[in-house]
Amino acid sequence: MAKSFEEFNLNRQILNAVADAGFSTATPIQEKAIAPVLSGQDIFGIAETGTGKTAAYVLPILMQLKYAQGDAARALILAPTRELAMQIAEHVKMFSVYTDLRSVVVFGGIGPKTQIEQIKAGVDIIIATPGRFLDIYLAGHINTQYLKFLVLDEADKMMDMGFIGSIHRILEIVPRKRQNLLFSATMSDLVKKIAGDFLKNPTIIEVGEQATPASTVTQVFYEVPNFKTKVNLLQHLLKDDEAYKRLIIFCKTKTVADNIYRFIVRRFGEEAVRVIHANKGQNTRINSINAFKEGNVRVLVATDVASRGIDVSEVSHVINFDVPIIIEDYVHRIGRTGRAYAKGDALTFYTEAEKYYIRKIEKLIRQTVPVLSLPAEVFVEETPYEEKQAIARAIDDQKRKDDPNFQGAFHEKKHAAAIAAAAAAKAKKKANNPTPWKKDKKFKK
Repeated sequence: MAKSFEEFNLNRQILNAVADAGFSTATPIQEKAIAPVLSGQDIFGIAETGTGKTAAYVLPILMQLKYAQGDAARALILAPTRELAMQIAEHVKMFSVYTDLRSVVVFGGIGPKTQIEQIKAGVDIIIATPGRFLDIYLAGHINTQYLKFLVLDEADKMMDMGFIGSIHRILEIVPRKRQNLLFSATMSDLVKKIAGDFLKNPTIIEVGEQATPASTVTQVFYEVPNFKTKVNLLQHLLKDDEAYKRLIIFCKTKTVADNIYRFIVRRFGEEAVRVIHANKGQNTRINSINAFKEGNVRVLVATDVASRGIDVSEVSHVINFDVPIIIEDYVHRIGRTGRAYAKGDALTFYTEAEKYYIRKIEKLIRQTVPVLSLPAEVFVEETPYEEKQAIARAIDDQKRKDDPNFQGAFHEKKHAAAIAAAAAAKAKKKANNPTPWKKDKKFKK
């Protein structure tokens, strides 16, 4: 039976805030993590997305900080993306509402002036992306000598995004005596390495099988021949207003995201959809996510920049228009639905070139996902020549990745075409330039 928050050694201010937020019983990660964090242990938490791990470390940190003290931060929480940092900051504010604890969130994409002013006014908890934290620290505006807690959230994503150098730099400037908490959805070699550098005799907490999507998410795959047919399938699905009431569509690139956004705008109007990716300004991204959270927008189109930073209840569907190349991102994408034990659906469209990643995803999540036939109403487009060539190249590259000696069908075709072209050029040259003895003979005549 799930544990009530009243059973933890938390003070009344925090328990009242938890009750106001609508939480009564702890999730498995909260049940396993809160007591060890309260007792001062280093934690290595492996938990699928949407399991409530933010509260699992925020609540015991708030409990130990108790009240505002001095001007310098005593807790630092690092997150890989702006969106996730903002989401964590919301949780901190929500759970500390009945205390005088001060928190500041810092991230790039906007000027640092306001963030620096907030830090200088006095802060207990800083929530930050690694790059912006280092920028402000190196400019002399952050005092790290009083830090007691250091949290790395979504450590696997930080490693994927190349933050390992920044993390090591931060480890050099924080006090040696501190409590460390690291959370990750997956256990890659880089995550193990940073855990070894970062944690001291940690308590390992694993909730569910590693890298498994939440059991509340129903997953299906559609094999689709080309881009245009993917668009036709999307159009068919979105006709069902009742089922697809609030959804996120994930795309591999900014270009595809913008194209899908324009397509949905033509069908449903500008008020129904927003798009977020790295080229969008920070305020635009914040406003888009807020509009989606509030239910004013039905569809959010996003690249993986947002796969871990959107905490929205009642997302009915996640559609992977493209399969993510970093396969761990699949778990994070589909974790945007089925949150807090609600039911959700995740649909993934894949072409022949993306089948390679589909197999790797199934291996990662240790599940075989059903492949559904395309609905009869979906018109299957002819694959254009350029797209056929791109698919053939991609398949050859994948085979070459697994076997460096593989030459590939595309390579053979190119090789044969090159031989034929060289032979034709040689014949043409021979016809235009007769041999010298023929010229001499002709001259003698």
